[in-house]
Amino acid sequence: MKDAISWFEIPASDIDRATKFYEAIFNIKLNPLDLPNIKMRMFPLDDPMNGVGGAVVDSGGFHKPSATDGPLIYLNGNPDVQNVLSKVEAAGGKIMVPKTQISEEYGYMAVFLDTEGNRIALHSVPEKYL
Repeated sequence: MKDAISWFEIPASDIDRATKFYEAIFNIKLNPLDLPNIKMRMFPLDDPMNGVGGAVVDSGGFHKPSATDGPLIYLNGNPDVQNVLSKVEAAGGKIMVPKTQISEEYGYMAVFLDTEGNRIALHSVPEKYL
């Protein structure tokens, strides 16, 4: 197995608000894909066939935002989680765990609440691995 994760979905009850939030904190453009019952805004990938992909999703209730329940997704915060974390509150989110060193070997992590009420984490590897 190359990667433990192949796809992730972050729940949204307001797809436009969630899109603005993630575009602001990562300085990216999410790609829209709307199906009959699901609205998705996909994170950009350099190689869609060989990378880990994910999206912000409004499924009309199938997904439920949560600050405490369910899995915790760690998004790529390289080269420094603080670069992303410093944009969270201005974009409407809340920092739950500030930039924290895991170890010299494993780098840093942080956790925030997005505009939808989801608990999302960030991870950045040590500088020597970049």
